[in-house]
Amino acid sequence: MIIIKTREEIELMRESALIVSKTLGIIAKEIKPGVTTLHLDKIAEEYIRDHDAEPGFLGMYGFPNSLCMSPNTQVVHGIPNETPLKEGDIISVDCGAYKNGFYGDHAYTFQVGEVDAATKKLLQITKESLYEGIRATKVGNRVEDIGFAIQQYCEKQGYGVVRELCGHGLGRKMHEDPEVPNYGKRGRGKKLANGMVLAIEPMINMGTKNIVQHKDGWTITTADGKPSAHFEHDVAIVDGKPELLSTFAYIYDALGIVSNEEDGLRQNALVL
Repeated sequence: MIIIKTREEIELMRESALIVSKTLGIIAKEIKPGVTTLHLDKIAEEYIRDHDAEPGFLGMYGFPNSLCMSPNTQVVHGIPNETPLKEGDIISVDCGAYKNGFYGDHAYTFQVGEVDAATKKLLQITKESLYEGIRATKVGNRVEDIGFAIQQYCEKQGYGVVRELCGHGLGRKMHEDPEVPNYGKRGRGKKLANGMVLAIEPMINMGTKNIVQHKDGWTITTADGKPSAHFEHDVAIVDGKPELLSTFAYIYDALGIVSNEEDGLRQNALVL
């Protein structure tokens, strides 16, 4: 069942989403060669708790940490550990926070030092596909219109679009209806309506779309050992149009990146 949110509930969800956004901004400053993902996980947990929220992932379905940290060939759900990051790595950082009865949940794939051109392009196209999906998130469309937009954008570049994992509704539970696949056919799926809040998250592989789940029950990697990228935003449908509840602005502020990609998708300008 799809749960429609009121304007007041959407504002509470914005608070949760922005705690995640700010956490990712803190993490952005710390990602460098030699740093362990477990160290980053501890920083995130402390920051979330210091801001009157709870880590959204910690203990959920038995997950042992506050961040999903998925480097290189890992697609999602990587478990933080003591292995240091290396120059040229990429790493998907997926974070959740729970506050005021609602979840925020979004992700960004970071470069560690200097990354090769092919991998940079994978990150660029995956992030651009996220915004293609967001622009399709409007009244009059259906859920698979989102996936169609993402799939077409990525497959034209020769990338594999993961089928077994998808985005989702978001609210008082981390995972609500509807599922939001990153592929699909135009005009198919549940109708999009005002008050829906979706976590849209393309997971795109440099090579095959196929994936492998590891024996730890969490870690998922590409079947061909090529890199994977993952970006995610929380999006509400307000007055018929998509509105971002999360933002990459804190990441960009930390990294010195100038971007206008969120223009027209935010309710108000952010104070950084």
